[in-house]
Amino acid sequence: MSEVDYTVAFVTGADKDEWRRLFEGYAVFYGVPMSDTVADQVWSWLLDPSHELEGLIAHDEAYNGVGIIHVRACPRPLSGCNIGFVDDMFVVPDARGSGASDAMVERLQALARERGWPALRWLTQQHNERGRAFYDRYAGGPTDFILYHLRMG
Repeated sequence: MSEVDYTVAFVTGADKDEWRRLFEGYAVFYGVPMSDTVADQVWSWLLDPSHELEGLIAHDEAYNGVGIIHVRACPRPLSGCNIGFVDDMFVVPDARGSGASDAMVERLQALARERGWPALRWLTQQHNERGRAFYDRYAGGPTDFILYHLRMG
């Protein structure tokens, strides 16, 4: 696949339909049912300047949405600072390997520098082999931490 110039910017109200299509694709990838209630809640967070969750969308040269990122500041007590935490990153299958993911990570790195975040963190599932290979290029491999998840109900 040839390299394409991508624009990665914060979502605006005009991005709702494309963001929703991409968010749905992300949910399908992880086998999570997506309801209008959940999607509408997340969208409202992304447009609320007082909410910690922010959204970025990647557009190709024809201004088609090809990827999304949800990111937020995350306190890191041992360092006494915030870092960036990427909750969700998704690129449509047709744009994988085209430079879209690189453009998205480069925008995240720029955001981290702008905000003074000394690091970015994210999670992915073990089965996401393609994603893990991509993330390894930037992070040099996974950390040695193990994630625990306690469900409350």
